[in-house]
Amino acid sequence: MTQDNPRTATIERGTGESDIAITVNLDGTGVTDIKTPNGFMNHMLDALARHGSIDLSVRASGDTESGPHHIAEDTAIVLGRCIDKALGERRGIVRMGHAFVPLDEALTMCAVDLSGRGYAVVDMGSNNNIGEFPTDLARHFFESASAEGRFNIHLRVETGTNEHHIIESAFKAFGRSLRDAVTLDQRNRDTIPSTKGAL
Repeated sequence: MTQDNPRTATIERGTGESDIAITVNLDGTGVTDIKTPNGFMNHMLDALARHGSIDLSVRASGDTESGPHHIAEDTAIVLGRCIDKALGERRGIVRMGHAFVPLDEALTMCAVDLSGRGYAVVDMGSNNNIGEFPTDLARHFFESASAEGRFNIHLRVETGTNEHHIIESAFKAFGRSLRDAVTLDQRNRDTIPSTKGAL
C-alpha cells in the first residue's frame, strides 16, 4: 500500500451499552479526532495514534452511569476490529514490533506480533480499579483490542509510581510497537510473513 492507497477501515458498533464508531488509517501520520465521555481515554488514544503514526477517528457514547468499563471495553473491541480489517491479509508487513517507553519514573515494555491470533499477556504493575481510567481497565483495554485485532501482545510495566505516567507509557509503547509491526517490509512486499503462508 501507499499513501495513495492507504490501509484504512471504518467500523460502527451499537449495543445496549454503547455506540462506537472508529476509523483507522494505518498509513497515516498520527492525526486524531477523538470524542468519548472519558477524558483520560481520549488522551491515551491520542497518544497511541501519534506514537503509532496512525490516523484515528473515534466517536463513543453510551453508559457511563455504571462506570467507565463499558465505553472503554467497547472502544477497544471496535479498535481491534478496525486494525484487523485495515491489515487485510497482512501481506508484506514486518509483522512484529517492540518498544521500551519511559515517562519520567514509569517504564513500559511492549512487544506485538500481528500473528492472526489474539493473545494478551499484560502486567500493568497494579490492579487498581478505581477512577476514570484505572490500570486494571487499561489492562482490559489491551486484552480486548488484542482479541478482536487478532494480534499477540506482551506488555509489562517495569517500574512506575504515578498511575497517569504508567498508563500513558503503556499506550505509547503499544503505539510504537504497532507502528513497527504494521510497517511494510521493503524486502518482502509481496509475501505473507509466516511459514504457513497465511496470517
